[in-house]
Amino acid sequence: MQAPPGTMSRARERALVITAALALAIVMTWPLATGLERLGRTTSADWQVSLWTVNWVARTIVVDPTHLYDANIFYPHRDTLAYSEANLVQGALVSPIYWATGSAFLAYNAFVLFSFASAWICAYLLARDLTGSRAAAAVAAIFFAYCPYVFAHTSHSQLMMTAGLPLSMLMFHRLADEPSTGTGIRLGLALAAQALSCAYYGIFAGLMVGYATLVTAAMRRLWRSRPYWIAVAIAAIVAIACVLPFFLPYLHVQAESGFRRSLEDAARWSANPWNYLASSAHAHRWLLRLMEGRPFRSEILFPGFLAIVFAAAGSIDAVRATADGRPHAKEIVLLYGSLGLLAFWASFGPAAGLYRALYLLPTFSFLRAPSRFGIIVTLCISVFAAFGMAALLRMTSPRWRAAVATGLGILAVAELNLIPFPWERAPIVPSAYAVLAKLPKAPIAEFPFYGERIAFPLHAQYMMFSTLHWMPMLNGYSDVIPADFRQAAFVLDSFPSNDAFAVLAKRRVRYITIHWDMFGPRQDEMHTRLEPFMRHLRTLASDSRMTLYEIVSFP
Repeated sequence: MQAPPGTMSRARERALVITAALALAIVMTWPLATGLERLGRTTSADWQVSLWTVNWVARTIVVDPTHLYDANIFYPHRDTLAYSEANLVQGALVSPIYWATGSAFLAYNAFVLFSFASAWICAYLLARDLTGSRAAAAVAAIFFAYCPYVFAHTSHSQLMMTAGLPLSMLMFHRLADEPSTGTGIRLGLALAAQALSCAYYGIFAGLMVGYATLVTAAMRRLWRSRPYWIAVAIAAIVAIACVLPFFLPYLHVQAESGFRRSLEDAARWSANPWNYLASSAHAHRWLLRLMEGRPFRSEILFPGFLAIVFAAAGSIDAVRATADGRPHAKEIVLLYGSLGLLAFWASFGPAAGLYRALYLLPTFSFLRAPSRFGIIVTLCISVFAAFGMAALLRMTSPRWRAAVATGLGILAVAELNLIPFPWERAPIVPSAYAVLAKLPKAPIAEFPFYGERIAFPLHAQYMMFSTLHWMPMLNGYSDVIPADFRQAAFVLDSFPSNDAFAVLAKRRVRYITIHWDMFGPRQDEMHTRLEPFMRHLRTLASDSRMTLYEIVSFP
């Protein structure tokens, strides 16, 4: 790796990098910064689950850390946080904001800004160390941090945490250059942080570093280097030691529920060539129109024209650097070139072959979408783009270098932006939740209780509202759906009925809410059907949208 030139102090560079990262995050997600307490992807069930998960962790690591995984959904089940991504790093990061403000939206949106900013910083540091050019690294980091893939996943908190991918590679390169206990520990912590923020990317980071370990050992003839392999072993031990305690609940859930992703699941969520031409950025909308009628699936993987052009130029420059004998140039070309191609191959899923072999590895039974390997492709393209821009800046007169670099940055933002991003406003919160939050802790069921599998995502809205009270609830939505929930949901969908009350009695439910507005034209019918059961209920709070009841007896 090359050391960045110039005399800029570390303190000044850090200040500039952090300022630039925050400014970019605010601009590229505009107008989120103008409504941190009320904006989000609020109509998306995945976003509602993400909001709930991050804030559950932010709250519970303070008040009850020993029961962190016993989340308040699917009562009376345990370890329900492990039914989907736990978002541990995200929750820990915003916990101070959650406790200082009491606002789930503000805490979550602070994480959104952090995820973009940290991805840009880590990609910048990797590209800077590889190319020696701060300016080229700053622009290349935009290609990675604000690629269309990430914008397409703003409903998925775990998939926004991409920073650990370039960070893990940066820590590996530093280990390879100076193998020691310290560099091994830092690499292990980077891998663990990525795994605890996103299981997909944790696995990807582990594969990337494992592959890089072998390529570097071969290129530098380190097979017999004791310090190198000791540092790598330390990294592996640190990563496993940090992640294993938080992974055990997932193994328990898998053993209990039989949950696993099959190759057939992976085939349905694999990329095809059209995914790599798909983007929702303003500058790329015409590509989507060109693909009308094509077998295009949901993943967005186009890295951007500017990134592709400079990556091509960077590949040529890197090959020339290899011929010129620049330190480790051949290693970088081989590593990132082959890594990008392998990730591209794996993203096409079982039918392409490589993913079928990877599926034999531990933890792959938890994964569903091979198409997400595309983020590694974007990272490798960004690295080569950094080399391309560094070469351009070297050929540019020193007098014009700053202007050219600034222009490239503006072009990158102009190509990849979605300004103004279509955030939605927070729903109006029924006033009864303020009453519920002050009541003794007890199980609650919220109605309508959606009983059909296709309607299960609608339970996520109750999870979002539960950030106001945190009562244990029968409702829930996640990757794992307990079998008894499926059975009970079918019965509770008939509420009010004797059978539904029998289910509530079995689960010792004390409170119920009825969202009249969610019943639409059936509101009057529901009032009529509930009348025979009113002697068993006590009204605690009510408005035109929702009524909160306490069950005082059962039919």
